[in-house]
Amino acid sequence: MGKTKKKFNQKLYSTIVLIVILSFSGYYVWNRINKKPAAMTFIALPTPFVSYGIDISHHQEKIDWNEVLNFSDSLISFVYCKATEGINHVDTQWNRNRGILLDKNIPHGAYHFFLPKKDAKKQAIHFLQNYQLQKTDLPPVLDAEIEADSKQQLVSQMRIWLEYIEKKTGRRPIIYTSYNMYVEFMKESFRDYKFWVANYSTKESRFQDDEIIHWQYSDNGKIPGIKAKVDLNFSKIEF
Repeated sequence: MGKTKKKFNQKLYSTIVLIVILSFSGYYVWNRINKKPAAMTFIALPTPFVSYGIDISHHQEKIDWNEVLNFSDSLISFVYCKATEGINHVDTQWNRNRGILLDKNIPHGAYHFFLPKKDAKKQAIHFLQNYQLQKTDLPPVLDAEIEADSKQQLVSQMRIWLEYIEKKTGRRPIIYTSYNMYVEFMKESFRDYKFWVANYSTKESRFQDDEIIHWQYSDNGKIPGIKAKVDLNFSKIEF
């Protein structure tokens, strides 16, 4: 009777240990699978957008690209990286991000953060001194979200940068701006350009214009491999 009870207790103990191990293993697998969409904060593609992308700068610090690609699978189709700002600033993560994205053959492009009170041509020269166009690159982007003393002044300065870049690279740049600036004057001022518009609204009707090809719909994205929050985008282009 004593030996039987001892064997029973040992068997019960082993069973309990096995159940605990399996429970923890199951929880780990479940958590790994189910936290992926929540962590990435991507939402369903609205019509007529067909792909997802992110834009990054030093604000995202040193990105673990292997982890980003591992968790996002093929969901992230393109990346835009900040390269320069003004007439002398180079983003501290630009060269590292650029090298890795080229090495991994990830569709990407570069953007310049425009300061309207600085000389526009000098800003264009500065951008090209730090960005060498590759055949596979996405069109360069002018990030124009800071207002000038007047709308006319901003448009005039932007046009200098845009035309210089197109002349030197053979590629027509895309204009990034806010939805309000796009509606108020940029759409009318730059009829021959494509736009990337930032607006954190769910009103899809705002982005049906053919001129809008990218929509930055969130600045609050969370992606494994990126420590800080990141901008999330839809695109009408299938990469």
